[in-house]
Amino acid sequence: MTTKQSKQIKPGSTLGILGGGQLGRMIALAGRAMGYRFVTMDPTADAPCGQTADKQIVASYDDVEAAMQLASVSDVISYEFENVDAQVAEVLETHAYVPQGSRLLRITQNRISEKTAIREIGIPVAAFRVVNSLQDLQAAVAELGLPAVMKTATGGYDGKGQWVLRSEDELAEAYETLAKAGTELIVEQFVPFQMELSVIAARNPDGELAVFPAAENIHRENILHLSIVPARVPSEVKARAEEIARTIVEKLDVVGLIAVEMFLTADGQLYVNELAPRPHNSGHYTMDACVTSQFEQHVRAVCNLPLGSTELLSPVVMVNILGEHLQPVLEQIDKLPRTAKLHLYGKAESKAKRKMGHINVLAPTVEEALNHIDALKIWTNPSEV
Repeated sequence: MTTKQSKQIKPGSTLGILGGGQLGRMIALAGRAMGYRFVTMDPTADAPCGQTADKQIVASYDDVEAAMQLASVSDVISYEFENVDAQVAEVLETHAYVPQGSRLLRITQNRISEKTAIREIGIPVAAFRVVNSLQDLQAAVAELGLPAVMKTATGGYDGKGQWVLRSEDELAEAYETLAKAGTELIVEQFVPFQMELSVIAARNPDGELAVFPAAENIHRENILHLSIVPARVPSEVKARAEEIARTIVEKLDVVGLIAVEMFLTADGQLYVNELAPRPHNSGHYTMDACVTSQFEQHVRAVCNLPLGSTELLSPVVMVNILGEHLQPVLEQIDKLPRTAKLHLYGKAESKAKRKMGHINVLAPTVEEALNHIDALKIWTNPSEV
């Protein structure tokens, strides 16, 4: 099926990117190799994407006039993360070619609408309740039980804007703290998961669909630490996770990429936790371990080119480089295994817990790749020493 506003944007054209972070940077690097030009819009001068684009428009994400300037020099417009202004994206839809559209952006910017949309297409999510008062919270906890997870409906990433509720004694403090964000709050039943998986899927305006292999994700302090591929789960679990991603892409009429994060429980059930309608940290492994990277696939999808093969060429482990890891990585660069691929994002300032880059370690097995990472002793958790 061909969706509305379907046309092919061929190499040599200009892609406008809302957002100038590392995802935009890697989209531009992949697209430039294909012959595309890039213009990005971001409030931070010399942003990571701005360093690889032909031009950067320095403006806030809600600056409609700047967005119209972006539209005037772009053949197609995409966004690199979901916290760009959905209203701006909607305005651009009437003045430019925005194949991803603004509808999915609006859905995924709000945890309530996101979980509602997923549930309505028959995909399991944790039971949840919307809370607008301490009394609502107390009623939700009485119904859902403890532990539970309270989150702001909008904003928040890498664990920010959420609180794991473990006792009734902390409800008042938790509500008062998160309510300061000024958004609705959502309380989710705690899912006792054994593992988090994620799947990146792509679809172009003509309806062609492709799914990357499922990744096993390990977090530290709510920030992604490792993505392991192939995921260390039975083949039927991987197949089901990939089928869930395929269903979401088709039912939500996705164009471009979407990352589907899932919890796997001890009894083999999968629950979708979050969606991200763009390239994703857990898909960085594709840059060196798949025939087509997620970033090239994103360009192919929004430009309505045939999608590339998602075949996995080698087992791989992606490890994030946070601010506290950057100097140790640079000091040990000569000790990296020959099959390790270093990717740095060009951020001006290195801060603790800030994502500065990543390394993809390819090996005959994921266990060997994990051993290479452990041997560097850069990512040693103090509690493990």
